Amino acid sequence: MKTFKQSWFIIRGDFRGAKYKIVFTAVFSLLFMGYLGGLTALIVNDSLGGKDRDVLADFLLLTMVPMLGFTYSRRALKYWSEDSYTKMLMYLKSLPIPMEVIVSKRKLQSFLSFGINGILYFGLIYAIGEHVQANLNGIEYLSFAFTWIGYGLMIAGVYIFIELLFSGKAYGWFTMLIMGLSLATAVIVRLSGGNLLFFTVESSKEWGLLSPVMWGMLLVGLIALQVISKWTLHRLKRRNFI
Repeated sequence: MKTFKQSWFIIRGDFRGAKYKIVFTAVFSLLFMGYLGGLTALIVNDSLGGKDRDVLADFLLLTMVPMLGFTYSRRALKYWSEDSYTKMLMYLKSLPIPMEVIVSKRKLQSFLSFGINGILYFGLIYAIGEHVQANLNGIEYLSFAFTWIGYGLMIAGVYIFIELLFSGKAYGWFTMLIMGLSLATAVIVRLSGGNLLFFTVESSKEWGLLSPVMWGMLLVGLIALQVISKWTLHRLKRRNFI
């Protein structure tokens, strides 16, 4: 509980006394989620409307959903050019803050981002996707969204691991690697005769909020996030910033 309170205090401190940071983050998140949600909505809607088991729809969901776990601040946008994550981590380590709090802070930040960005992203997909609405009612779509958020939590753990243990440029290359693996996964599933979009839609349509796929993905996502966070903490204590 103490670790949680300290993590929450640091998150609040990131925005305290700087209203422009809140405004920038809110505006950029709204615009970026609008772009991602709109793009995904067009592809997903076309796939469901034409019953087309398109690789692109799977690829977009596999790559975009984990991005909901980011807070789109100025620091996040400068991770490549200024190695902003490493600089912030060095600053936090210079303070009397336990490593457990630093990792916990990043996990809490990810949960908050999934909540806010998830509403914008999945809300927009449903709002403008007529074929999405035709295939799923509100409860069923909620199950669909939670299924993918469970996957997103799992990959978010990987991003946290990379963010706290590698430089900004390495983080960028790892991000491209994850996108490449996502594309490969979508292609392999398609060549095997499957489709992740239709599988999750059908599961949500049949089971609603009782969907074993949804609960399974949420459970796997939370466990994976916790396990990777513990591994990250172990490695972080030994990280050399020189």
